[in-house]
Amino acid sequence: MAKVMPDEIMMDAALIEALAEVAKDAAFLQGIVMRTQESCNSSELVTYAPFTLFPTPVPKAVYLQSLAVQTHYNTLVDKISQDQDFLQEALASTIEVDDFTARLFRIHQQILKEGRAQSIVLGLNRSDYMLDQGQDGSSSLKQIEINTIAASFGGLSSRTPDLHRHILKVAGKLEESQRILDNNPANGLAGAIAKAWELYGSEQAVVMFLVEENQRNIFDQRYIENELWKRNIPTIRKRFDNVSETGTLDQDKKLFVDGHEVAVVYFRNGYMPPISEQAWDARLLMERSLAVKCPDISTHLVGTKKVQQELARPGVLERFFPDQPRVVEQIRATFAGLYTLDMGPEGDKTVAMALADPDRFVLKPQREGGGNNFYGSEICRVLQGAKGSKERTAYILMDKIHPTPVQNYLLRRDAPLKVSNCLSELGVFGAYVRHGKDMVMNECAGHLLRTKSSEHEDGGVAAGVAVLDNPLLV
Repeated sequence: MAKVMPDEIMMDAALIEALAEVAKDAAFLQGIVMRTQESCNSSELVTYAPFTLFPTPVPKAVYLQSLAVQTHYNTLVDKISQDQDFLQEALASTIEVDDFTARLFRIHQQILKEGRAQSIVLGLNRSDYMLDQGQDGSSSLKQIEINTIAASFGGLSSRTPDLHRHILKVAGKLEESQRILDNNPANGLAGAIAKAWELYGSEQAVVMFLVEENQRNIFDQRYIENELWKRNIPTIRKRFDNVSETGTLDQDKKLFVDGHEVAVVYFRNGYMPPISEQAWDARLLMERSLAVKCPDISTHLVGTKKVQQELARPGVLERFFPDQPRVVEQIRATFAGLYTLDMGPEGDKTVAMALADPDRFVLKPQREGGGNNFYGSEICRVLQGAKGSKERTAYILMDKIHPTPVQNYLLRRDAPLKVSNCLSELGVFGAYVRHGKDMVMNECAGHLLRTKSSEHEDGGVAAGVAVLDNPLLV
């Protein structure tokens, strides 16, 4: 079992306890905080966001590969969002059985019928990977998913480099502390929002963060808000019910919410059910408006697992990059095995394959937010119940990725301090802005490393399973 630090540090209980106390205090000083579970609608009580005591080693070549492919993923997401025939074909079976995706798709069709009011497109996404351990000991980058709505932790991950630098210095590891990478996704994401706001062309108009009522992870969002205020761009925070109650369109389709003209709607909510009828009406109102949506409804649909699976079919990437074989090769190299569960012989073969060896796979529904996937015997339970019906088409099947565990300490409020066998997930933030046919910004905006105990199959930081981390390139 690999360790993030030498035994003389990892096994020194007194040193570890002292470092943990230093680390927790440093997290508060760096602003790496969340509201407590007891006060998730108030910032009266906060605690440190969970994090690893030490940074996790990540192969430099694989890390650089993830950055290099990100602008291609940005372009791919944008091209798919404009290809209505592909979205229709890809999601045809899913929308028959998945009501949430079907409701999104109906709004998408309605906007196409009416015509888009806004030609400015703003995309903020995060492509998530694990490092698959080969039999020869090599690591390969394999994509878990791409999040096209409400990709989180760009704010807090902008603060974690200084935290781990400080911990390593206190531990006497000065050379390692200097190898912690600079990282500021909050600035990169805010820069793209600012560009869209600027193109909208009204200094009085605001950026509206569309948020949940009870928000533990508010400080992650606040960092991006603050980056916008530094640029003299006003922001407001509203919920779906606020838009439903006070949102209106004027004769030019400008969106007003609570008296504010909205230049950009930045969705940090609305990515999973349940959603009320009033919220669906509010989503349609915003999609019809002149405001720039992040994401717009088409881009939201690109993030579905079914689209991810369809992209892995032979020849599909070439549809979007017809004369760019190198780009196709770079993207395809990150794909894990992905398999359809559509009705017919191909889907039947997938079901049989999954039931024969369920530990090889992950069964994924069309959901975001972590904690929704099925593993092992749960795959058998779901597929045995749905194998002969269309209900199975609500899912896709994916090869299970096998990263190498490393030993680290996971610091959480009220959790015992103990060494854990850990698995890590690398996320890369992308930011792009298109105006009409012109891509005016296309950037990799930074990274996010999350680590969890190997005893957990699924779940992110917000779900209480993973913790924040930093890559230490090796």
